[in-house]
Amino acid sequence: MANLLSYLPPFEGLLPKWLFLVSVISAANSIGAYRSVDYAAQLYNAHAPDGRPTTNPLSSRTFGTWTFLSSVIRMYAAYHITTPALYDLALWSFGIAFVHFVAEWLVFGSAQLKGRFVSPLIVASSTLAWMVTQREAYLAM
Repeated sequence: MANLLSYLPPFEGLLPKWLFLVSVISAANSIGAYRSVDYAAQLYNAHAPDGRPTTNPLSSRTFGTWTFLSSVIRMYAAYHITTPALYDLALWSFGIAFVHFVAEWLVFGSAQLKGRFVSPLIVASSTLAWMVTQREAYLAM
């Protein structure tokens, strides 16, 4: 077990480990989005007026690509949390995700506040707030 723990980011505090975990989960979500349009359809869970889902194979793969890019940024930030540019890129990735999910819910209507949609909204908003409040502490290391 100690051998596995040695792969975690070597910094104090939970934020680097959280970024690592979120990165791994995001990479797995990317695979899900590439394998099946059903993953994106469960996330963007609203339907068009005729009852069809608002997602298609292209939008699912695009979401998978965007999610994987976020995963890479967050993984780099987890291991380089004291580097201002990487910290800020990770912070921006959560900010952009938060704005995206809120817009899909409240502006575009492609998602409803239920089911699988709630998790990324909570992760994006809470991690964004966490990173904003901890920025000076990690960059002062």
